[in-house]
Amino acid sequence: MANTNTLTAAIPTILAQGLLALRENAIMPRLVNTSYSTEAAEKGDTINVPIPAAISTSAVSPSYVAPDDAGVTPTSVAIQLSNWREAPFFLSDKNILDAIDGIMPMQASEAIKALGNYVDSQLMALYKDIYGFAGTPGTTPFGSSTTEATESRKVLNNQLAPLDDRRFVIDPDAEANALDLRAFQDMSFSGSASAIREGMINRKLGFDWYMDQNIPSHTRGTANANYVVNGVNALAATTLNVKTGVGTFTDGDVITIAGDSQTYVVTAASAGGTVALTISPGLKVATTGNEAITVKGTASTAYAQNLAFHRNAFAFATRPLADTTEGLGNIIQSMTDPVSGITLRLEVSRQHRRTRWAYDILFGVATIRPELACRLWGA
Repeated sequence: MANTNTLTAAIPTILAQGLLALRENAIMPRLVNTSYSTEAAEKGDTINVPIPAAISTSAVSPSYVAPDDAGVTPTSVAIQLSNWREAPFFLSDKNILDAIDGIMPMQASEAIKALGNYVDSQLMALYKDIYGFAGTPGTTPFGSSTTEATESRKVLNNQLAPLDDRRFVIDPDAEANALDLRAFQDMSFSGSASAIREGMINRKLGFDWYMDQNIPSHTRGTANANYVVNGVNALAATTLNVKTGVGTFTDGDVITIAGDSQTYVVTAASAGGTVALTISPGLKVATTGNEAITVKGTASTAYAQNLAFHRNAFAFATRPLADTTEGLGNIIQSMTDPVSGITLRLEVSRQHRRTRWAYDILFGVATIRPELACRLWGA
């Protein structure tokens, strides 16, 4: 086996190769609001992500008394670093010699892939916080036109999402349909021959487009069509009282209320019957009672949840773990990818005639501003 000093010198190269592979497999961290920090942290630590306060204009009235600006107070969302994951593997002495020579072991690539998919899936799972709705449940988007893209854009516009830094993340089926449309493949639309050759959508219709194999499915609850609003529910209320129906509501179900054009997401699972639903956003129209409730999709059916969003809709926070073994003889180093913001640690430890390698990562995810995102339902 090669000496420890040679292996130590090779670790930064191996880490860098791992980060490049991780970047390819973890799509979402590159697209959302990312926290960069060089301070080491532990599982359970929290990161506060600031949210700007809405500001309205006011008339200027010169006076010896300054106006009260107490209402202009930015808030923040705390992201807990609750995900500490590792992907361990073992290498033979020959594998280690290859690694020292700059050859990425196949087993290491698999470990990186597992971590990348996990990080990506945790961010994609935040779809349950999003009430913006577009598409037809059960129908793969872009089957014949770009209608679903313009519909999603309209939802974001109505929810006052900024026009810049918008992304669209779609599953392989939706991408396959999109690539068959002239609006996505014709150079007169694309402006890039290389994009057509490589089968990439790039930026179109106001979005940067990405295909993600980790697009989640949402399985709708079993609530039937008999639910109606139970009594008066005040404007801006985040609890909606319903009655007369049967079947359960699932966290992430999208509903509409007769007489109100807003779509709402159920943010906590609820049993059937006369119940109080926790919803987001707060009611845009107060209810008087007996308004019909419609749940998007068919009971107990799973639907792909593609996402159109501004980067500030979600946040990904990662922190390096400590590079120390307190004299135990292991080799531990960390490195942060400047593109994805992911901090990866690699620990190498010698065991009984074999060497254990383990990549690990500490991170947290959160929905910061749900109004900046829209779910495009598919099949």
